[in-house]
Amino acid sequence: MAGLWDAVLRGEAAVRRAATAAVDTALLEGVLMRTEAEPNASDVVSYAPFTLLPSAVPSALFEQAYAVQQDFNVLVDAISQNKEFLERTLASTIKVDDFTARLFRIHLQVLEEGLAQSVFLGINRSDYMFDCGAPGVPALKQIEINTIAASFGGLASRTTAVHRRVLKVLGMSEEASRLLPNNPSEGLASGIAKAWELYGSRSAVVMFLVEQVQRNIFDQRCVENELWNRNIRVIRKRFRDVFEKGSLDDARRLFVDGQEVAVVYYREGYVPKNYDQQNWEARLLLERSRAVKCPDIATQLAGTKKVQQELSRPGMLEKLLPGRAEAIARIRATFAGLYSLDVGEEGDKIAATAIANPDRFVLKPQREGGGNNLYGEELRQVLEKIKDSPERTSYILMDKIQPQPATNYLLRAHSPLKASECISELGIFGVYVRQGKELVMNEVAGHLLRTKAVEHADGGVAAGVAVLDTPYLV
Repeated sequence: MAGLWDAVLRGEAAVRRAATAAVDTALLEGVLMRTEAEPNASDVVSYAPFTLLPSAVPSALFEQAYAVQQDFNVLVDAISQNKEFLERTLASTIKVDDFTARLFRIHLQVLEEGLAQSVFLGINRSDYMFDCGAPGVPALKQIEINTIAASFGGLASRTTAVHRRVLKVLGMSEEASRLLPNNPSEGLASGIAKAWELYGSRSAVVMFLVEQVQRNIFDQRCVENELWNRNIRVIRKRFRDVFEKGSLDDARRLFVDGQEVAVVYYREGYVPKNYDQQNWEARLLLERSRAVKCPDIATQLAGTKKVQQELSRPGMLEKLLPGRAEAIARIRATFAGLYSLDVGEEGDKIAATAIANPDRFVLKPQREGGGNNLYGEELRQVLEKIKDSPERTSYILMDKIQPQPATNYLLRAHSPLKASECISELGIFGVYVRQGKELVMNEVAGHLLRTKAVEHADGGVAAGVAVLDTPYLV
């Protein structure tokens, strides 16, 4: 896999020419972010960071990731409906992790009151790396599944055109024609549109629930545009707006600023800093409503690291997906080694193993958004500190994946042009819609490739570490 573009990368003048064309094409195609200096203004924008060249991805692993996505959609949906499984799995975590505990309390409160929501929409992204740790062929290994605010579907829809242009500028038209079409924004919008339609009110709107700081607005606008093109009205609100101007009528229909909301699409609400007391109250109001939440709170809990670890236990998938042996085999084939740090003999043993061999593992808290995982010496220090405390149950341990690095250029505004040793992570978008007990839509909505320099252990594009990329199948 290494060395795909070696001949190209040797010509410095050609690389500079290609980089200039690449940046202009990114601006032309709308691969954009707001600037750090003015994160809430679109007067001055820049291109979102991306690789100069597409990265090699083994076609067999790419196809495997696509083939298993509908199975993961079914699994996430099954977990979200299984109160006993969530309660048992998260029991130790909610004792020590206040954020997960608060989400779980809202989940129980909504179930106790009786669900007003009858249509359920899931937009998730399953992330993988290509593990070359064992001798033989590389293997597809799942890093995590994101069930809330899975981003960059919009910009990923526009990145392929940039890499196609770069390859043509470098005289590689045939290679350019081999880049696969990819349009996650259309796929994500089709799920939102289906949920809106099943909600059953043509005058109701789709509400994007957005952060205070909105640097990544163009990624969201790509999906929003697709909805406007279908004549579905979109409003953008923050938790604060919901707290101040949101209400439920007797039928528990949600109104914000006087407008009925059919679908709430969360692009925030996945980390503790998104919440103060008012925002928690707003979240409860949203969850109690009839509106279709993407995700509802049970589906957000289904995406926690603790659930991911529990799924790897022998026999667990069989309980959640009875009679689906082929789907279970496809899912299980993507699992890396996952280990519980629950209090008890099993947890003690794995904690001791990780302290002795910190480079073999990754320590993961129950957090989304990138930049939270611990590696190497830092992992050892944290585990040493919490090894005898119940606090360790707020983490899980995972085998560290060993991808094969390759050379590329990471293009960032105001950064020098230099070659880097890089590793990539492949995300597959899945979309499903359930009405009552019937799954009325279950689709793969496209892919996202992100690449980062090998010195960065953790972090995504929004965290400023990884950059957008396009797979070149080999």
